[in-house]
Amino acid sequence: MDVNDYMNRHRERMLDELLELLRIPSISADPSYAGDTLKCAEVVAEHLRKAGADNVEVVPTNGYPVVYGEKLVDPAKPTVLVYGHYDVQPADPIDLWDSPAFEPVIKRRNCTPRARFSPAARATTRASSSCTSRRSKPWWQRTKCLATSSS
Repeated sequence: MDVNDYMNRHRERMLDELLELLRIPSISADPSYAGDTLKCAEVVAEHLRKAGADNVEVVPTNGYPVVYGEKLVDPAKPTVLVYGHYDVQPADPIDLWDSPAFEPVIKRRNCTPRARFSPAARATTRASSSCTSRRSKPWWQRTKCLATSSS
């Protein structure tokens, strides 16, 4: 099975995981959303665990925690690093939007939440959520195509 086949077969699960993250108002710039931002970090960590990461940590910092996950395939192989952030931009100005801030809307195959992840964070979400099926081995493990270690 190639990557496109895998993603097509697991589209609904991956979409559900993405929508779960987009519904969390993890606005780090507003202290009143601190609990939601921490919750989002835990959800990202859980997605990494479900994706087959061997070592996942929510690491405390002076600000919001860093979510770290790694999958060591072979220590002799090169390392792939994927970086992203799990916080979102404030939804303001509210009057410019026609849907609730943290309720994603799918229009013509595009997800359009008001407050959404940056491109880097979407890539992280895609990397973590597209690696596994809850009922089977992760895609990279079944196909043996990932010849690197990742963190």
